[in-house]
Amino acid sequence: MSSQISKSRVASSFSRAANSYDRSAQLQRDVGNELLQICQLKTASTVSTKKIYPVLDLGSGTGYFSEKLAALFPHSELICLDIAQGMLEHAKSMPGRDSFKWVCADAEALPLASNSIGLLFSSLAIQWCENLVQLFSEIDRVLKPGGLALISSLGPASLNELRLSWQGVDDKVHVNKFAPREEILTSLPASLSVEVNRQQMRVLEYEKLQQLTTDLKNIGAHNMNAGEAKGLTGRIKIKKFKRNYESFRQGNGKLPASYEVYYLCLRKAQTDPVERQKGVANGQL
Repeated sequence: MSSQISKSRVASSFSRAANSYDRSAQLQRDVGNELLQICQLKTASTVSTKKIYPVLDLGSGTGYFSEKLAALFPHSELICLDIAQGMLEHAKSMPGRDSFKWVCADAEALPLASNSIGLLFSSLAIQWCENLVQLFSEIDRVLKPGGLALISSLGPASLNELRLSWQGVDDKVHVNKFAPREEILTSLPASLSVEVNRQQMRVLEYEKLQQLTTDLKNIGAHNMNAGEAKGLTGRIKIKKFKRNYESFRQGNGKLPASYEVYYLCLRKAQTDPVERQKGVANGQL
């Protein structure tokens, strides 16, 4: 599954898409806004909501939600981290972002101090990670005790219409594969408790198939799995693929593109479970 995704291709693809990303990121906007609402609800009762130090936007992309986080937590240091250097260069060139800190790094090897982040926000980024256990180990490490991680990701049913249409053409991998929710949850360390766990299907609609493929190209979401088709695809195969996709056209005349979306809110324990158990054994707790 996710272990077959090429990180270098992810970084290169999203870097190249930096200038076109925002034109085709409707799904990313919708999902991110919903995750932001969960964030607001989870932090509303916090006494010092506007003083959570620091805030990390993990997979910050073009900085769209970085700005929203800065507005929500105006007195907090904001760190924008992304694996794609091109995305970061594009994002930090926008006006009004001089106070943001920009870091190019892999989410599975965060160059941040342990117990240093008060809140982590990551929308539609972790599906590109290779090792979920390592990812959540890093998230757990950098979060302060009691800190929150707000995360959205895509599941394996995403772009199912696209996948099934290609399956009727050949046996190559044409659509990115993402981890199911069960795999994500079993990858969590004991010190990260789940406070929100939601799943939904979102459907975008298109007049023409080319609009969908253009959107995927504009946001850099190319197929980056092992076993993908190499080189140019022949005209006969493409015609068959298009014909197969037409079978999904809905009663309203639109072509659907379905996405399986997960929303998680994780909280780091105030005390490390292992250390707490030692304390109990020693009569200290």
